[in-house]
Amino acid sequence: MSTTDKIIIGSEEWCVLPELGLPAVKARVDSGAKTSSLHAFNIQVFDKKGVPWVRFDVHPIQANRKIVKRCEARLIERREVRSSSGHLEQRPVIATRVQLGAQSWDIEITLTNRDPMGYRMLLGREAMVGRFIVDPERGFMLGRMSGTKAAGFYESKRVSRKGLHILVLGSNPNLYSNQRLIEAGAARGHTMRFVNVKYCYMNINAAEAKIHYRGGEILEEVDAVIPRLRPSMTFYGCAVTRHFESAGVFCLNDAAAIARSRDKLRSLQMLAEQGIDMPVTGFANSPLDTKDLIKMVGGAPLVIKLLEGTQGRGVVLAETSKAAESVINAFKSLQANILVQEFIKEAQGRDIRCFVIDNKVVGSMERQAAEGEFRANLHLGGSASIVQVTQEEQDMAIRSARIMGLKVAGVDIIRSSSGPKVLEINSSPGLEGIETVTGEDIAGQMIECIERHIS
Repeated sequence: MSTTDKIIIGSEEWCVLPELGLPAVKARVDSGAKTSSLHAFNIQVFDKKGVPWVRFDVHPIQANRKIVKRCEARLIERREVRSSSGHLEQRPVIATRVQLGAQSWDIEITLTNRDPMGYRMLLGREAMVGRFIVDPERGFMLGRMSGTKAAGFYESKRVSRKGLHILVLGSNPNLYSNQRLIEAGAARGHTMRFVNVKYCYMNINAAEAKIHYRGGEILEEVDAVIPRLRPSMTFYGCAVTRHFESAGVFCLNDAAAIARSRDKLRSLQMLAEQGIDMPVTGFANSPLDTKDLIKMVGGAPLVIKLLEGTQGRGVVLAETSKAAESVINAFKSLQANILVQEFIKEAQGRDIRCFVIDNKVVGSMERQAAEGEFRANLHLGGSASIVQVTQEEQDMAIRSARIMGLKVAGVDIIRSSSGPKVLEINSSPGLEGIETVTGEDIAGQMIECIERHIS
């Protein structure tokens, strides 16, 4: 094609990617960029008859997250590309057909998340060489189209997000919470499976992130993971969750958020930084500081907590300063990390569990400690009843979950004479108590949260 025969196009044009099932994508035409790129997320590499392929999702219409298209293509390579911000990243590269006006030809495209960009696609000079002349002062030389009209091409072809493959990642398949999640997901048409985290092992390399399971099975074609990690498996469970994330799998609570919430000291520091009220808390290492530590939190009675404790275990009420000194020094002689916290006497052994999903309190209950016990945990014989939480308490629970970065959280709040205070945040809150007391389908709402985020 001679120079005089070349078609003039503008700096932005609508194009078609027929092999990917994308009938309308608005592209930025940029002869200054060498490589073409396409917006993609949930990127997963998999084997297809011994050949590497890549599966990914696309929001083809800018500023419209309701329309999602799942695409597949053969993986050509992984290539280092410098983004417009100067950041060097490794991207998957595919080859596919592109149609611009009456012309259709094969090009290479890198896959990356272009959500912050103004266009879902960038057409680089390699894709245009010898075919077009770009007039940077003009746009849509091959025809204009509204976003509404472009969305219309997808409406009848919108991919249903039913039929997802969801893993429950935990340690005990017989727990009520795990069984309810599997039941709730199956009821909504999803393929549910329980996977024991301790039998997972990871293939870590630059080409792809794969997770193997007992017997050598590779956990592929997974859309979402629900981590339900017991405290003793936090470190390894977070590593496995993080590997799923690097493979492009959506995790209902990511590894970083889980790790933050499991570190009681760090979580309280983060909440305090954001102005969330909590009982006065002290932390120290040397037994020489014991008396001042007790004084810091208002003296006895006070609560002493092991940093790694859960479900009320490792929590002691010291009635007197003498008893507090003995317990603190005993814990420290074992080189255990502890928190010392003021005792809210007026709560009379009660606290409130707010269950938060996607920045909304979906259920709440009041827990009452058993007679002679100050810990309100149901595992320790406490009872639960439905409770009406105040707007202040709801806002406190939602803010706390957001600060931790948790999509799903159990936020424990205690009512004091000076107002509500956050006690703790749980990244794997149990479902039995909250569903029994409230009658709400909390497990179903967790599944719906996954559907919203994926679609």
